[in-house]
Order: sequence, then structure tokens, then C-alpha cells
Amino acid sequence: MTPLLAAFRPGRRERQPLPGPVEWLVVGLGNPGPQYAANRHNVGFQVVDALARQHGLRFRRYGKADLAHLMLAGHPVLVVKPRTFVNLSGDAVRALVDATGVPPARCLVICDDLDLPLGAIRLRERGGAGGHRGLRSIIERLGTEAFPRVRIGIGRPPEEERLGRSEELVTAHVLGNFRPEEQRIIEEAIAQAVAAVAVAIAEGLPAAMNRFNQPGRGAAAPTAS
Repeated sequence: MTPLLAAFRPGRRERQPLPGPVEWLVVGLGNPGPQYAANRHNVGFQVVDALARQHGLRFRRYGKADLAHLMLAGHPVLVVKPRTFVNLSGDAVRALVDATGVPPARCLVICDDLDLPLGAIRLRERGGAGGHRGLRSIIERLGTEAFPRVRIGIGRPPEEERLGRSEELVTAHVLGNFRPEEQRIIEEAIAQAVAAVAVAIAEGLPAAMNRFNQPGRGAAAPTAS
């Protein structure tokens, strides 16, 4: 058994070896299970699913994550969907970093962001959690904030304008699905995020930041009726 598979302690159906070395981890954050698939909080999963479809890949379960292997611009990439739920994403990421030897600086995390307008994309080389519990878990388990991330705006709950901010509104918002009028915007953002990942790996994160961190990207969230 390879070190990666040993670290993940796979079952009988999970013993197929992963090909070759890994230079990058591309980690989409989300909650596992079909009941969460269309949630705003799962937009990280939606991006890596789109990346996998673009390259004809299928995910296979290995312990704490679903994984797919991709060659991108000559770089071997492991595409990751943690199965630990968002709040414990760091457990899966830590295990993969240890198993593959990929440094945090080449662990590209994709997640939703409440404080960005719907559909906006922002890439950063490092930073705090910004209130995102998945990012917080990864920071705690890696012991560093120095890993790149692609944040996709889901906007704040429109009800906050009437009711004020509350944890209950935020939870309902992030665990809710995109409304029909939001769907086109988020689909375009997912396509842009897939392109941003490719540029970050092929040309470097600064090039991707210059290309995709454009003022005015995204849209104001539609007003609740």
C-alpha cells in the first residue's frame, strides 16, 4: 500500500493506487451528501465537480475524502472533496498534506464567502478564516494561514436588511439553495473559478489574481420579496 493510501486506511473498495507524485492539492469545501449538494455552502464542491467533469474525471473515496487525479499544464494535481463536513475540513486536508508532502503553499482551497457579492471571485495567497469555519479548521490543523484560496461570493442573506444580522439567518442562508434568479450568476462564477484554478497552477497565483480579481465582478444579491 502506498503511503497515501496507508494514511487514509482505505477499505477493500478503496485500494486502487493513485498514479504518480502530487504537486498540488485543489480542495473544494462542502458538506457530503445529496441533501447538501445544491447548497450555497457547497459551492466549493460545485467548482471541483465542474473541474472534474471538464477533464472527464470521476471521484473515488479514500478514507476522509473523495479524490480525483488530474494532470494540469504538466502538473500532477489531486482534486479533493473532504467527507468530514465543512467544519472539520482541516482533518482531511492535514492527512493529505502529510501523506503527499504537498506544502500548504500549493494547497488551493475553494470555498463560499458571505461577504462577497453573489458571483464575485477573489483569489488570495494567504489570509485568515474570515468567519468561514472550514477555513478556520484548515488553518488550525495546518498551523498556518499561508495557503492560497479561491473565494466565491454568495452574498449575505437579503432578510438582514429587515431583521438585522443573526446566526440563524446566516445558517439558513448558507445551507439553502441558490434561488432560480441567482443560478445563472453562480454558474458563471463556477466556470470562472475553474478557469482561475487552471491559471493559478499553470502560470502562478499572481497571474490568476491579476486576471480574475477584477473590480465589479459579481452581482448584487436579488432583493427578497
